[in-house]
Amino acid sequence: MKAFVLCRLTAGLEQKALNQIRSIQGVNDVYLTFGHWDAVLAAEADTIDKLSALIVREIRGIHGVQSTETLVTTGL
Repeated sequence: MKAFVLCRLTAGLEQKALNQIRSIQGVNDVYLTFGHWDAVLAAEADTIDKLSALIVREIRGIHGVQSTETLVTTGL
């Protein structure tokens, strides 16, 4: 399963949070953005359950990640 994860980060903690996000296995790319979201992550896991765990436990568990929204791709 592949997904794009939109992330809102806490002001002043962005760089530390991004460094931790980049080290997570399953996060393939990190794109910095301007606007409502601070970063867009390209993530991948074998199943939807593993993808959910990656996002909920690992990404959202990082100090400095305020919120996320996940866009699961169909792979077309």
